[in-house]
Amino acid sequence: MAQRLAKNLGSFLRKKRGKLTYAQFAKKVGLSDSTLHRMEMADQNVTLKTLEQLAERLKCKVSEMLGE
Repeated sequence: MAQRLAKNLGSFLRKKRGKLTYAQFAKKVGLSDSTLHRMEMADQNVTLKTLEQLAERLKCKVSEMLGE
């Protein structure tokens, strides 16, 4: 289940990033570009604090990000 949620989050972030570079989007959401890349590839464990930060900066709900 955790892997599926990580993949859903990665897909969501890729879609939101659009044509922005990792560096541009990472700055917008307050993460490093390497962390953002790992999250998009579902290779990064994400804390609740990070999910909350992403939801706030992307103006969405955590449930939208996780696809649940």
